[in-house]
Amino acid sequence: MRSPSWSRPRPPTPPLLLPLLLLLPQSPWPVWAQVSATASPSGSPGSRDCPEVCTCEPGGLATCSALALPAVPAGLSLRLRELLLDHNHLRALPPGAFAGAGALQRLDLRENGLHSVHVRAFWGLGALQLLDLSANQLEALAPGTFAPLRALRTLSLAGNRLARLEPAALGALPLLRSLSLQDNALAALAPGLLARLPALDALHLHGNPWACGCALRPLCTWLRRHPLPTSEAEAALCVWPGRLTLSPLTAFPDAAFRHCAQPLALRDLAVIYALGPASFLVSVAACLALGSVLTACSARRRRRAAALRRPRRPPDPDSDPDPHCSVSPADPGIPAAAAQA
Repeated sequence: MRSPSWSRPRPPTPPLLLPLLLLLPQSPWPVWAQVSATASPSGSPGSRDCPEVCTCEPGGLATCSALALPAVPAGLSLRLRELLLDHNHLRALPPGAFAGAGALQRLDLRENGLHSVHVRAFWGLGALQLLDLSANQLEALAPGTFAPLRALRTLSLAGNRLARLEPAALGALPLLRSLSLQDNALAALAPGLLARLPALDALHLHGNPWACGCALRPLCTWLRRHPLPTSEAEAALCVWPGRLTLSPLTAFPDAAFRHCAQPLALRDLAVIYALGPASFLVSVAACLALGSVLTACSARRRRRAAALRRPRRPPDPDSDPDPHCSVSPADPGIPAAAAQA
């Protein structure tokens, strides 16, 4: 009786195929697992290395532009190197706004309508090299806002409403090479601001209402040492108060500021601050001592005047005179002249 076909034994593998099978690379993972691992992109939206609303690419780039975001998205990680948050609705930056992104190197915050930046908004971004805050509505910056950004090389504050920029706001940025201040409301730069930026070699100034006067002396001194490109130098103009004439900032030599008062050196300021309180205390002590002396002299004069005005007490005629000292004019032993005397 013939056995069914399904029960027939499998023909043996030809001996020539065995060496070929042994030469194939042996992988511990199935082929489908390898394909899915290669096909899934790293840092996709929703992963732990990428904010959920953003699009991330290999290399640490997170694109969150033009998403109408009202706040900085959550989920920032140390893998981020570049964060694009331009054209959103970030009206304010709270403390620790970029917590978790300590390795961030480039941050774009253009055109967000920013009104305020907290003094601790950029804490933890010690590796940041480029910060773009242009085309916002910033009117002032708190002292120490950029102090944590010690590695910063490029800073753009263009297109805001800054009327004054204090040295304490920028702080000491030893590596900053490019600073954009164009299209603001600046009339002058505070003394000492540029002195704390030793590596600065690119400064953009046009579009500000610079006022020609003594307040421009530190800026003009810096411009003589760091010449601007021709196009930038021609566009950086100041207006004379009470006139309608414009002058380039680079047209003022040091002799034009001879009539201006020299600013006090740090040594002079230290002497003033040290001697000021001491001289005040000495003056107060001297006034108190002089007042005490005048008060004592016045009291003494009053006592003398009171003693001189005191009336003498007349003798009492009813009192019994001393018989040894009294002399009776009727005494016959004494002459009348002596008795009268």
